[in-house]
Amino acid sequence: MTVLKTSMRNFFAHKGRMALSAVAVLLSVAFVCGTLVFTDTMNTTFDKLFAATSSDVTVSSKSASDGGETTSGNGRPPVVPASVLDEVKGADGVKSAEGTVFSTSVTVVDGDKDSLSPTSGGPTIVGNWNTNDARTMDITSGAAPAGADQVMIDADTADKHDLKLGDEIGVISAIGTHRAKVSGIADFTVTNPGAAMFFLDLPTAQRTLVGESGVYTSVNVTAEAGVSDDRLKENVLAALGGTYKVQTAEETADANKESVGDFMNVMKYAMLGFAGIAFLVGIFLIINTFSMLVAQRTREIGLMRAIGSSRKQVNRSVLIEALLLGVIGSVLGVGAGIGLAVGLMKLMGLIGMELSTDDLTVAWTTPALGLLLGVVVTVLAAYLPARRAGKISPMAALRDAGTPADAKAGWIRGGIGLLLTGAGGACLYLAGTADKATDGSLWLGLGVVLSLIGFVVVGPVLASGVVRVLGAVLLRAFGPVGRMAERNALRNPRRTGATGAALMIGLALVACLSVVGSSMVASATEELDKTVGTDFIIGNDMGQLVVPEAVKAVKAVDAVERVTQYKWTEADFTTPDGKTLDDTAITAADPTYATDLRVETVAGKLADAYRPDSMSVHEDFAKDHDVRIGSTIEVAFKDGTTGSLTVRAITSSEGVVDAGAMYTSTATLAKYVPADRMPLDQLVFASAKDGQQDAAYTALKKALDDFPQYKVRDQTDYKEALQDQIGQLLNMIYGLLALAIVVAVLGVVNTLALSVVERTREIGLMRAIGLSRRQLRRMIRLESVVIALFGALLGLGLGMGWGATAQQLLALEGLKVLDIPWPTIIGVFIGSAFVGLFAALVPAFRAGRMNVLNAIATE
Repeated sequence: MTVLKTSMRNFFAHKGRMALSAVAVLLSVAFVCGTLVFTDTMNTTFDKLFAATSSDVTVSSKSASDGGETTSGNGRPPVVPASVLDEVKGADGVKSAEGTVFSTSVTVVDGDKDSLSPTSGGPTIVGNWNTNDARTMDITSGAAPAGADQVMIDADTADKHDLKLGDEIGVISAIGTHRAKVSGIADFTVTNPGAAMFFLDLPTAQRTLVGESGVYTSVNVTAEAGVSDDRLKENVLAALGGTYKVQTAEETADANKESVGDFMNVMKYAMLGFAGIAFLVGIFLIINTFSMLVAQRTREIGLMRAIGSSRKQVNRSVLIEALLLGVIGSVLGVGAGIGLAVGLMKLMGLIGMELSTDDLTVAWTTPALGLLLGVVVTVLAAYLPARRAGKISPMAALRDAGTPADAKAGWIRGGIGLLLTGAGGACLYLAGTADKATDGSLWLGLGVVLSLIGFVVVGPVLASGVVRVLGAVLLRAFGPVGRMAERNALRNPRRTGATGAALMIGLALVACLSVVGSSMVASATEELDKTVGTDFIIGNDMGQLVVPEAVKAVKAVDAVERVTQYKWTEADFTTPDGKTLDDTAITAADPTYATDLRVETVAGKLADAYRPDSMSVHEDFAKDHDVRIGSTIEVAFKDGTTGSLTVRAITSSEGVVDAGAMYTSTATLAKYVPADRMPLDQLVFASAKDGQQDAAYTALKKALDDFPQYKVRDQTDYKEALQDQIGQLLNMIYGLLALAIVVAVLGVVNTLALSVVERTREIGLMRAIGLSRRQLRRMIRLESVVIALFGALLGLGLGMGWGATAQQLLALEGLKVLDIPWPTIIGVFIGSAFVGLFAALVPAFRAGRMNVLNAIATE
């Protein structure tokens, strides 16, 4: 009980210092709990949506996906004949059945030809209004479509785009463009996560989306009372003879959940990874806090030992303080995490994904995990300082506060740190010289971990040298105040090293990702310059295929000399070594593609691959399957027949653009795949007539005014788009890493605050002999800047090493240019100085307000 009282007294005696450490715990726990609550809420939202929109049993084509996505490579959804509806209605246990048609391979535009598709990447769904939709939506204005010139839209889309009854919209599909006027607006009775819904009547949906009547994309079946979904499925299968895909509501919902689950898992684990980084940085803060508190209480602990306290009791006293800190920080973190999840939901709403707080899901495991992580991490971080406190002898009561440095321990620590750093460097070298990316990735991961731990361990040794260099360069200009700031930073290298290490971790990751991202852009730009011979690339950033009407518009531009269509499909290959390779990608393009993309060949000529019944393979494929020039491969095309194609060219497997592609001509593809099943173009390439590049660029954009889903890019535009995509990804990652940097800043604040308290008497004496308040505050600010720059130097140097090694692995995939983004690196380094200044504001202000006589009298 005495130990508990002592712990409570000490905890609240230093509540200001503990609060900063508690904030680190709070932020880390909040990020973990917020991530879990946010992803659980998304799962709940989708579960409710899929459960509400799934009929008891659904019948669809065998080629339709399990999740209900019905779009195929030709832009037309797979269908079943109308006779299936009659057969299903005759099955036992069927209460009702309804044929429906819908597609997601569409673009919808308003009267001004602006796209109405969600910007968040949510689907655009066009289909016929049916009973299943009526279960989840209420018509709040107007009426359901009753003719070819009518369309109904969902209320969310109407609000976002200010649409009202009578407004005209256009539905662009592979069949053509259909125009209609808004006849009604329907509101969801369940949460809509961001889909844009458009409803036509059934005959119009068939003509617009499929191009023929008397077919359905699916048949929704409702069971009679007392008939289970599984039993109904068996009855329907018996009636249809197993020719079609039949799924229960649960199977359809599970398939839909799986389709969105991969995306949510990536997001969930990525965010938890950044939370883990914040926890790691927080550990340094907590270790520093308790180490300094133990050092300041050396005399007090010595007196406790002198009057009979055992080592275990002293140790336990510090750990109880850590337990209190962990519990308080974790409880607050759980609450903050729920608030963070709500904030993320609101943010998603701004970009088009609507999530209702009515679906907010807080599983009992979330606060439990948050509390467990926060408490365990805090107690473990405090273990070493607690152990050190237990070793303080009763004789320490006779000495001044503070523990003498252990030179032997410092040399041992330095030796271990150098050993780990050397091992990490060796692993990074092996990664950079690996022949295979998979082998190199393992060495890279091991090298990152070992070098990071090594730098953390050797930090105090490095601090002595690096701080002296920084002092000579930056602090000497400030005269005696600068020299005192340097000495203060060097007074306790272990403390300076640990504080700098906290900042080092976040900045190392920033530098690494900056190098990788910049190298990817530089490599891709160089590859585009070397290989792309076309003037313009036309396509969709969301992966939508190019519809025939758009291709026709491109070909009609006078200033364009040639247009190359580029398709992609799958086929089953039977190779000369007797192996069958299912679902293998094959690219079909016009013969002019050999000019549009200058692909390096190791045998034969690529132009010959576009001859009738000919193809190319890449070098690795040829080696693996004993393929040579003149070899024959049996190719069974998806949605088509089988042909024997002769290998006329073998291309290099390296490169960025179309790496590993195998080519044939569109004419060869058309020979084996019927016209109505021919895949649409992935991209379209266009080259201008001599001297008419500017005119062609303008004319192409005008020709595609009716198709806002496609972008016309010249090579400069394409490079900028690539840079923007990588830049957006990096900015998002930097935003998440900011959490770790915020925690590191708290560490600097805490170190300075405790350092000021530790030096109270010293500060009083300096003030007494003439040091002004302004000089005192400047000294503390300079000390903070040096510590921050020390952490930045270590982090940026380490991160650039990681990034350069990662680029060597990417070089195996064709990204061969190493590009160090010096403006970013220098900007981060300078920014670290401002971080140090910011962190010193409060400690410097408090130091300046000290009463000189009281400070001198402090024991």
